[in-house]
This record gives sequence, C-alpha cells and structure tokens, in this order.
Amino acid sequence: MGERESAERVAEAKPTRAAKGGGSGKPETRLAMVRRARRINRELAEVYYYAHPELDFENPFQLLVATVLSAQTTDLRVNQTTPALFAAYPTPEEMAAADPERLEGLIRPTGFFRNKAKSLLGLSAALRDRFGGEVPDNLEDMVSLPGVGRKTAHVVLGNAFGRPGLTVDTHFGRLVRRWKLTEQTDPEKVEAEIAEIIPKSEWTMFSHRVVFHGRRICHSRKPACGACPITHLCPSYGEGETDPEKAKKLLKYEMGGLPGQRLKPPADYPGQPAPPLGAE
Repeated sequence: MGERESAERVAEAKPTRAAKGGGSGKPETRLAMVRRARRINRELAEVYYYAHPELDFENPFQLLVATVLSAQTTDLRVNQTTPALFAAYPTPEEMAAADPERLEGLIRPTGFFRNKAKSLLGLSAALRDRFGGEVPDNLEDMVSLPGVGRKTAHVVLGNAFGRPGLTVDTHFGRLVRRWKLTEQTDPEKVEAEIAEIIPKSEWTMFSHRVVFHGRRICHSRKPACGACPITHLCPSYGEGETDPEKAKKLLKYEMGGLPGQRLKPPADYPGQPAPPLGAE
C-alpha cells in the first residue's frame, strides 16, 4: 500500500459513531470494551502496517539517548540532531567523558539542553561503570539510570530488545481516554489498565499504532474525525472536524502527503524521509 492509497483509505472512512451498549443506550460492559479495544488495535494495524519507532537509531545506546532527548520536543528535531552527536560520541564511554559545554552545544536544538546533557553524562557514566558499557535489557536496571523513567525504558526495551511494553506518552494517554478505555491520567495507572486489555505480545506495536494515529489523525485540539478509519469504534466521534474534505486537510506526515519524522525510515514506510537539520 503506497502513500496515496493509504491516505485515500483513511479519507473514505465512514463517520459512524460507536454507540454505548451497541446503540441501546446502556453502559458498555467491560467485555464489550475489551473487544472494542482489541478491534481498534487490529484495524489500526491494517492502516499503520508500517508503524515503527519514529526515532532513528542503530543500537540500544543510540535509542536510549534519542529517547531521552525527545522530551519536550519532536522526534524530527531529535533525528536531525543525533547524527552529529553520535559521530562525536558513539559509545557510552566516549559520551561519559564528553566536555559538558560541547555536548550541550550539540544537543541545543532539542531544547532543555543543559538538563538533557546532565542526564546523558550521568546515564553514560552509569552504563560505563555499572553495566560494562552495555544498555541493560530489563526494566529494573533501565529505570535506575539517570533521566530514564518507565516510558523511556519501555521504548528501548520494546524496540531494541523485543521485550513487550506499553509506552504511555501524551498521545497514548490522550487517545485511550478519548476511546473510553480508561479514565486514568497517571501514566503508570494508564499502563496498568491497558495492560489488562491488550495482549502482552501486542503492547509495543499497539503503542506505535496509537501514537501514529494521534500524530496523524486524532489530534489533541482538532481531531480529523471525518478522515478517521475507526470512527465506528470511537465513542468520541464528533469532537473534531467531521466533514471528510475539511478533515483530510488536517492530516499530517505521510497521511497528508508530507515528509515523516525519520531521516532513515524503515523500507516499508510509504512516505518521504525527513530532511536533515537546516534543510526544511
């Protein structure tokens, strides 16, 4: 499926709202909610068959560093920044010994560069001193690293080590609440509740699909409801633009015919790669 075909399929989605209790007006049972959640996952898997982590990386250390840098900025800006960073400091040992001012200068485009530099120096030193220069492959050790929380740990464990995990970022939390799969706002509570609904083997890919959908169609302030492929499963249909033509103009990245966030996207990505820093 190419870029145009994928976007057209989304734009032709039928805007039929998912009614509680199957249209009876009764509250949705937990069993019905679980079935709906799993169907959302299956249908998003068809739309975003190319879903992937939107950070460029070649090894666990690079993904860990990139994920730390991604706080309060876009994956695009991180991907435009990391080539020079990893050219200068390709290993934990080299990054741990970096001159702080030079490191700050290299990561300045990602924002909050002083705090991020401290985290990178700290986690690199910890990897060097406690883990033989290797990124640990378990949650307990991962979250013991400076600047690394559960979200960052799950990104690395799921995508660099194949260990299933739910990545509860802003997009993920917003969408699962919009879909009425949880009412929780605390990320750990959201993670716990969704973990009971979605099979463990699907946790990592479900996270990618939800984030892809949130970034491309189901926006925070103005979701493109009229171009959404899962309106029949969404109890919040109508919160955004329902006119198909107007909604189509709200689509982002490959869905809107625009470049994606990765400079080096996977081979099955149907869109265009992102431009390098300064070439936008």
